[in-house]
Amino acid sequence: MRVPYLLGHAEIASLLRVARQTSQKWRTEGILPEPDLVASGNPYWLLVTVLRISGVGDRQVDERQLGAYKAAIPHGYELQDNEQLPVILGIQEVGSVLGRDAQAVSRWRNRRRIAEADLFLSGSPLWLLETILADAQHRQRSVVPAEIAMLRAGQRAPQKPRGRRPGKPTVVRPPQEVLPTARTFTGADQAAAVEFLASVLAQGYSAVIKPQP
Repeated sequence: MRVPYLLGHAEIASLLRVARQTSQKWRTEGILPEPDLVASGNPYWLLVTVLRISGVGDRQVDERQLGAYKAAIPHGYELQDNEQLPVILGIQEVGSVLGRDAQAVSRWRNRRRIAEADLFLSGSPLWLLETILADAQHRQRSVVPAEIAMLRAGQRAPQKPRGRRPGKPTVVRPPQEVLPTARTFTGADQAAAVEFLASVLAQGYSAVIKPQP
């Protein structure tokens, strides 16, 4: 089956001869627009989307790298609009379609008990939905019709974002209370001493009375 030319951060970095972290930074800064596809939490862009940022500033596509990229996807084709994207699945979505978890799909892939991925981008495999359905029929595996319907409608289950993990929540400690200041009373200050002691006890504190010579 034909598959559209898509790029992850690794392919973008290779195409523009920059570090992968630079591509990730471009996304954070808005130089790269929102991904045309998010599969299993990973972002991907159409080739035409990436080519639009070429020539802006010091960003320039390496034509040799572009040729090598296309040669590595023999059934690839250029797509101009992400609304025309076929349904493409990562490991998580494949698991949902087959009613299994991502770990099971990974094991099948390692043991060659599932169709070869149609694309392998930035270290992650991707399949066309039709590839997975045909493979499931061939291997007599059941599928989940509700999941297939959702994917065809462009709906995907919520996924945990990948990347930097959120930091631990800051614990706000209450301000430390100021303890009552110690006071000294004489025999003539009995009433004031009783009033002070009652005030300290009412606040939940204990008091130590030390006689003075």
